[in-house]
Amino acid sequence: MIEGFRFVPQSVTVSVGDSVRWINNDNADHTTTSDGPSWDSGVLTPGRSFTRVFATRGTFTYHCAIHPSMTGTITVQ
Repeated sequence: MIEGFRFVPQSVTVSVGDSVRWINNDNADHTTTSDGPSWDSGVLTPGRSFTRVFATRGTFTYHCAIHPSMTGTITVQ
């Protein structure tokens, strides 16, 4: 979830094959953008969501391209 100019929770652990869904519950536009080449949600206006399936193990860091101080981590086991 995106709320209060934060990713909530900021860190999450999932299993291979699980999906993660970000819902923009904030009053501003945001993105969820991988620090590597893995994904970019594009602009999520308030109320919009983005879902990604994590098919490989690893640690994936991401940020909001509009507000770079917003960061998060997904660990896939």
